[in-house]
Amino acid sequence: MKNPWKCIALCLVASASQLAAEKTKPNVLMICVDDLKPALGCYGDPFAKTPNIDALARRAVVFERAYCNQAVCAPSRNALMTSLRPQTLGIYDLGTNFRQSRPDAVTVAQHFRKSGYKAQALGKIMHVGHGNEEDKASWDVPHFQGKTVGYALKENQAPTREGALFDNKRPDQLPRGAATECADVADETYSDGQIAAEAIRRLQGAKSDTQPFFLAVGFLKPHLPFVAPKRYWDMHDPAKLPQPERLTPPDGAPSYAPQFGGELRNYADMPSGSAPLSPELTRHLIHGYYAATSYMDAQLGKVLDELKKTDQEKNTIVILWGDHGWHLGDHGMWCKHTNYEQATRIPLLIAAPSAQAARSQAMVETVDVYPTLTELAGLPAREGLDGKSFAAVVRGTTDKHREFATHVYPRQNMIGRAVRDERYRLVEWKKPGAASSTAEYELYDYQVDPGENKNLAKSQTELVKTLAARLQAMPEAKPQVKATPTTDAPKRPAAQLDRTQMFARRDADQDGKLTKEEFLKQQPDPKDAAARFTRFDIDGNGVLSKEEFVNGSATLKK
Repeated sequence: MKNPWKCIALCLVASASQLAAEKTKPNVLMICVDDLKPALGCYGDPFAKTPNIDALARRAVVFERAYCNQAVCAPSRNALMTSLRPQTLGIYDLGTNFRQSRPDAVTVAQHFRKSGYKAQALGKIMHVGHGNEEDKASWDVPHFQGKTVGYALKENQAPTREGALFDNKRPDQLPRGAATECADVADETYSDGQIAAEAIRRLQGAKSDTQPFFLAVGFLKPHLPFVAPKRYWDMHDPAKLPQPERLTPPDGAPSYAPQFGGELRNYADMPSGSAPLSPELTRHLIHGYYAATSYMDAQLGKVLDELKKTDQEKNTIVILWGDHGWHLGDHGMWCKHTNYEQATRIPLLIAAPSAQAARSQAMVETVDVYPTLTELAGLPAREGLDGKSFAAVVRGTTDKHREFATHVYPRQNMIGRAVRDERYRLVEWKKPGAASSTAEYELYDYQVDPGENKNLAKSQTELVKTLAARLQAMPEAKPQVKATPTTDAPKRPAAQLDRTQMFARRDADQDGKLTKEEFLKQQPDPKDAAARFTRFDIDGNGVLSKEEFVNGSATLKK
């Protein structure tokens, strides 16, 4: 009979070896930033005050040609976490959870969990709100939300119909307060300060943990409202900040392709409709965006300092990713919600053990992040993803990845599918499944027109055909998935479900509100519909919330 003590000793040695092997796997710190465009010092913006992101860039690979897969929160974050494009999932809105389309999808966090990592999420990773929710299957411990909305000054808050301030309410169900706030308060007054503090606690705990970590930290700023402590506003001289050069859409663009900031105009102190913003207001909002970015940068700096202080920096892959860009008044547009360059180009930085700092011109998409992190960590690759790894670019063995990037945006029952290469962007607008002959096109040449001022599609028909062939070689975009309520969701009358779907169809820019223009579009009785809009608009703010629209019939009966 074998010596039992020898067997036990061998098992203990094997177990210790396994734990040691697990601990030598690189950690992953994934920083997701809401509405962050490449208005950063490391991307050449001389007005940005982002010393911590710039410091990270000095030891990272900075991707100059990174693009999101759709310029709105939920679909972009679905693409990051699942490596499936919006047109693959058939999800282009804010409220449909990705598991309505792919219930068995394995997120990047789940994949790391299956490989021995402890996965945690803080702040905004998946889009939460508008009926959507965090993905519990992705995380080992409950998701840490932080205070999702908040103002330090009560005069900036918007009262609910009951008169109570909106703390602890669901963000998408709330009236909006001021679009900006400058208050002399501590960093932890706002969400990002709280998220950074929690991230520091998690990094301190990870130092003694036997598992490698996959820690996703989602900062909320510079998403609206532009709230930041006063010292971050004071970093910027508003008189010196860049202002939009052109205030009208590109010449020859389809009327539905641009947008005019419906999300911004939901805030109480903003003009409603499509009225132009004054130069003074434009300058103030741009000041707010830069201030909020500097505030977020400072919170990131605290987290990166703690990573180094706990001696985990050398064995941690750090990625900083913005979910999409943001229009700052260019072409008269604000927010995201388009297929244009300002909305679709994103910052992307990756610092990995043994990788050298560099600036890359490789064309990459958000869906490529998942397989890249997988390869850099030495995990087995997953099948069935839309993305492909650019780990070789991070390691410096090549500076080539994709010939072009692709992204989408929905408008008026159409999907605008775009291809963006080093010189051109082509956007094909048509209904999903419709023939290419029904499509309307936009074509922009960034070599001769970097400001995207003229649609060349009608004058460059042969080039349109060449670029359109790339789209035709790809799978057709799926129509929007019709979401079904989850089993634990409260049941609503069928009529309300119908009106909820109507709301989603009319909400062209997917901002969770209906402008009067969106409400009246394709109404068979525009005169009477205008009167209905006024009666539905209970709080008189010039836009309809989902609640106002869904309950509109009941309101009219009162």
